[in-house]
Amino acid sequence: MTRRGLRLALALLILLGLALVIWPATQVAREQALDRLQEEADNELRLSVAGLRGHLSRHDYLPQLLASREPVQRFLNAPEERRAQAINVLLDGFRAIAEVSDVYLLDRHADTLAASNWHRPDTFIGQNYAFRRYYRDAIAGREGRFYGLGVLSRERGYYFSAPVWLPDDETEPAGVMVVKVLLDAQESAWAEQQAELLVVDGQGIIFMASRPELRLAALHPLSDAERQRLLATRRYADEPLAPSGLRRLERRGEHGDLVTFDRGPLDGQAFLRQARPLAELGWEMHILKPLTPVQAAQWQAALLAGGLYGILVLGTGVGWQRLRLRRQREHFAERERQTLARARDELERNVAHRTHDLVETNRRLSDEIEERRRAEETLRQTQDELIQAAKLALLGQLAAGINHELNQPLAAVRSYAENARAFLARQQAERADANLAEIVELTGRMAEISAQLKQFSRKSGEQLTSVSVGDCFGYALRLYRARLDQDGVTVERRWPEAPVWVRADLVRLEQVLVNLIGNALQAMAQMPSPRLILGIDAQDDEVRIEVADNGPGIPEANLARIFEPFFTTKSIGTGLGLGLSISSRIIADLGGRLQAENLPEGGARFTIRLPRDRSPEVPEPHATQERHSHG
Repeated sequence: MTRRGLRLALALLILLGLALVIWPATQVAREQALDRLQEEADNELRLSVAGLRGHLSRHDYLPQLLASREPVQRFLNAPEERRAQAINVLLDGFRAIAEVSDVYLLDRHADTLAASNWHRPDTFIGQNYAFRRYYRDAIAGREGRFYGLGVLSRERGYYFSAPVWLPDDETEPAGVMVVKVLLDAQESAWAEQQAELLVVDGQGIIFMASRPELRLAALHPLSDAERQRLLATRRYADEPLAPSGLRRLERRGEHGDLVTFDRGPLDGQAFLRQARPLAELGWEMHILKPLTPVQAAQWQAALLAGGLYGILVLGTGVGWQRLRLRRQREHFAERERQTLARARDELERNVAHRTHDLVETNRRLSDEIEERRRAEETLRQTQDELIQAAKLALLGQLAAGINHELNQPLAAVRSYAENARAFLARQQAERADANLAEIVELTGRMAEISAQLKQFSRKSGEQLTSVSVGDCFGYALRLYRARLDQDGVTVERRWPEAPVWVRADLVRLEQVLVNLIGNALQAMAQMPSPRLILGIDAQDDEVRIEVADNGPGIPEANLARIFEPFFTTKSIGTGLGLGLSISSRIIADLGGRLQAENLPEGGARFTIRLPRDRSPEVPEPHATQERHSHG
């Protein structure tokens, strides 16, 4: 036999074994699941039968109770003085209290004299019900029971009747009291169950059902004679009583079987049916439980059996495969050892060669890293020198304003000194001392002005600290105080009263703000009403610092290049084009960013975004004073 034939025979053998394992497992699971389902259906059916009996027995006392009422007996005893309206109202009141469908009174000839539905178009008053069994039973002196369709209402109901006896005549009932109870509420309760419930009468008619499509259908096809007998009793009026399509598949005990439907909404579905008789009513109650749990149990059993069989087959195959692989490994072991030995020798030679190359490459990289480090150090020094040069260049612009501020105190000092000499010559020591005090105050003011210049010209440090943005703005405004007063610039401060802190370098942030304010003042040099807007907006994790003016703004073509080194829109000799470039680099080094934009109403706005410091290290007051006094 060829290898292909062996594989085909083995596959067929495995499939045959699988079928022999799955079939018994599914049959055992089916029987067990059917037994459980049958027990569950029997319990549910017993509870449903008890519920139906309780629902009907609640009202069997009512006809006898109403028949014994004196107004009813007096109404039947005096036909010439009948007041039907009072009896109608009485019966309607009992109907509402007892929660039944209808209550009506028949005379001995079965004519309806009074009814609870007297005010409705389909009232029973005037109708004759001599054909109804409940009338015949009650007029014969017995309590009557009947179920069927209403002649007028076409509603299915259960009827209770009782004879009405007159106190002075007990030979024959004077009338019949009838109570009708609807069955819809009970059926609505059945609809909540995971099963179908049917009530079948003695003729095999499904009188009640949880599914509306099955109501008033014949459990089995009716013969013509059976149909004629049912029409004669008018129990189901002229309903067609079509066959339900129920078909038995398998017998399950005395009161159970497996059924299916050949038509209707349940066509093709299989059920387990359990039946229980209601002898006192002449009915039989059926419950139909879907076979879904049985089918699920069969599938589970098949999967479990198939899985176990597959594991067994797989284990056998794996064992055989491992044995075959072991033989192959032993066969090729020696050849593999030889191949590995040759590969190891070749690898050692390659490793030695690559190690030499890597050592050379590492040496070259070390040299490049050292060269790059020196270049970065040189670049940083050059940048610091550019920043310092820009600051010193700005000092020249500030010199004129500061010179103006120093000239006035110097002139006042000279005047106070000459007056003091005159007062001393006149022996007026107190007045001379007052002039000397004024001189001391003026020299302190001059020292403060010179300290600002000295502070501005110093170099910054590398360590970031807590910096108050408001203090930085205050320092920059003090530098430009003379120029602001001279040009009549209006300064708008838009920031909160509480200090706002950022993580930055004090000197470098002051340098950027001084540069931005200086550019704004130059842009507004020709404006009739210059206005400088300074803003601080503290957000969750960052602080936004704004410097805006109402000047002519920045041309749109220059916005993209405004932060490039040596790019300037000023005339030749008024700037190098490094101020904004250095400012942008400073803010980037501080962990923020600098942006420029034009305002819709005119002018330009520069925005600085820096990380916010929520836990600032506030410097000591004397240290701050010393910084501003001595630089």
